[in-house]
Amino acid sequence: MKKVLFYFVLIGFLASSCTQPKDRLHYPITEKGYVVDNYFGTEVADPFRWLEDDNSEETKAWVKAENEVTFNYLKTIPFRESIKSRLTQIWDYPKYGLPYKRGDYWYYSKNDGLQQQAVIYQMDDLEGEPRVFLDPNTFSEDGTVALSGLSFSKNGKYAAYSISSGGSDWREIFVIDVESGLKMDDHLKWIKFSGMSWLGDGFFYGRFDEPAEGDKLKGVNKNNKVYFHKVGTKQADDELIYEDPTNPMYMWSIYTTDDESIIALSGSTPSTRGNSLYYKKAKDKKGEFIPIEESYDYQTYIVNNIGNTLFIMTNKEAPKNKLFALNIEDKTQSRKEILAEADDVLDGVSINGGKIIANYMHNAASQAFVFNLYGELIHEVEFPGLGSVSGFTGDKDSNIAFYSFTSFTSPNVAYKYDIETNISTVYRKSEIDFDFDKYETKQVFYSSKDGTQIPMFITHKKDLELNGNNPTLLYGYGGFNISLKPSFSIANLIFLENGGVYAVPNLRGGGEFGEEWHQAGTKLNKQNVFDDFIAAAEYLIDNNYTNSDKLAIRGGSNGGLLVGACMTQRPELFKVALPAVGVMDMLRYHKFTIGYFWAPDYGTSEDSIQFLNLAKYSPYHNIHATTKYPATLITTADHDDRVVPAHSFKFAAELQSKQGGANPVIIRIETKAGHGAGKSTEQIIEEYTDIWAFVFANLGVTPFYN
Repeated sequence: MKKVLFYFVLIGFLASSCTQPKDRLHYPITEKGYVVDNYFGTEVADPFRWLEDDNSEETKAWVKAENEVTFNYLKTIPFRESIKSRLTQIWDYPKYGLPYKRGDYWYYSKNDGLQQQAVIYQMDDLEGEPRVFLDPNTFSEDGTVALSGLSFSKNGKYAAYSISSGGSDWREIFVIDVESGLKMDDHLKWIKFSGMSWLGDGFFYGRFDEPAEGDKLKGVNKNNKVYFHKVGTKQADDELIYEDPTNPMYMWSIYTTDDESIIALSGSTPSTRGNSLYYKKAKDKKGEFIPIEESYDYQTYIVNNIGNTLFIMTNKEAPKNKLFALNIEDKTQSRKEILAEADDVLDGVSINGGKIIANYMHNAASQAFVFNLYGELIHEVEFPGLGSVSGFTGDKDSNIAFYSFTSFTSPNVAYKYDIETNISTVYRKSEIDFDFDKYETKQVFYSSKDGTQIPMFITHKKDLELNGNNPTLLYGYGGFNISLKPSFSIANLIFLENGGVYAVPNLRGGGEFGEEWHQAGTKLNKQNVFDDFIAAAEYLIDNNYTNSDKLAIRGGSNGGLLVGACMTQRPELFKVALPAVGVMDMLRYHKFTIGYFWAPDYGTSEDSIQFLNLAKYSPYHNIHATTKYPATLITTADHDDRVVPAHSFKFAAELQSKQGGANPVIIRIETKAGHGAGKSTEQIIEEYTDIWAFVFANLGVTPFYN
């Protein structure tokens, strides 16, 4: 890119008021380069390729200029400050994590309300006086260094914790001596997508080589290795346990069972949806790993063990998952089916009190059942309604477990569950300044373009009038086998209390109905996901919830791709579009950080057939001049090293240059933030303030507390 580009960006920003229509925002003029790629004989222009260089002065100047336009626009919205005040008010309530025991102590997380990060507390027993064990708010002054993982040695003597700085996926690991509470000298770096799995006084973890200068946030991550770190030693002395130099793009992890008697090795590839799985006895340090599943085509993992029996969950020959047992002392390695594939998806399994607690998804909502170790049903766990359950944390030998229940209209409630009596009692419940009794959630089914029936949750006030004029937010994801179960969002309360309708369809590509549902929204089937989302919008309009001038769409990451694809395919259908940290350049996504691992869902442009498919819906490549696109607020962050911000940068530049209507197109680029995890409370409130201000302003809604 020419050095004069920096000059053009700044001059363009200053001069834009003279060159753009008065009824439109004055965007920075973004210089176009002359980059053209040839894909199997098809030439594809990439005029904003230079924005991929996040380290260049030109890109930094562009980011500054775009943010200036964005924040100048947002601060002129008259009710922005009242939205922020209300968000701050309802955000200010205690938020608790589930309790769990490690060694002699109990632990849980808590945010008092507006703390930047949640604090980890320690107790002598469940009724004991809590004391601070680890306070992430001390990691940085602005709250942008977050706790990203915490793992205790089995004897409870040590705690290893990982931190993330500025939202990056890169992690650093430290170790605490639990009894003294003091941080030790251990410091590990260049860790990504890895937990800490203990074996004695050390733990396994995965890391990459230190990236080249300038590549920390965008370079391809490869040559993943698994190491063992012994507490009290330097990272340079860590033992290399496993690597595969012949397959530099594979990912590996090693984990142990709760009693640390079994070590498991799992591998995954960038071209398949599943993982390989091997095991060996921990005491057999020099022994070879024994295969459980050598293919990479299925998802298989060890739930836990009881003695020499491993309980293993898999979707091999069971697209909705099943559980089987493997006795490692049986030389025939025969497998006994414990929970066969059912009509509903087996969503997770835990072993508590000598019983199996199995979570299922029924039409995307949680159900749970207790079985004995032979797979015989004992009882169903009763929940208060349509919602999501997480947890069933507890010792595998204890009859007490903890779980949390949440829904669209209920914040997390922590329950103490007695497995023998099948009785759940409220352990902790947060009080929020909000009347949830005024709202309801229902589930409907609608037909997609090809006739497939798609479920959708719809939440709104009980007295909502179906007059076709209600402000509506349609949220979706549709990919990577991820299920959108009912979940609570403090931020969404702002929309609901102002008469909004919040709709969440369970699109193909997700995991709500098993692997077949997932695959129906991948690669050459990806258009099904967009068709499902568009059909959801049409259902809401046809059934008088809303109309196109009152309809906003939102999604993040793969959901950002969803929003980008749908707003470019059907721009007249939506008034507002909110693509967050989206995958917008489908021809080059695999060239950055860990993007190559998304190929099983997307396919890549290196294949001629997949290229044609990707080119049809890639948001960046399907923006057309003079087309009137929705009012668009693109959100991303400078430290996003999962979906690099270049995706959003290029999409914003292209959309601004071709927007054919008066609807604003702005991009909000957060600093010291990443893909989403680890943001401080202040950052989250500020971002949602801007999102809701933009939505209300462009849907023509004035919030009642203005």
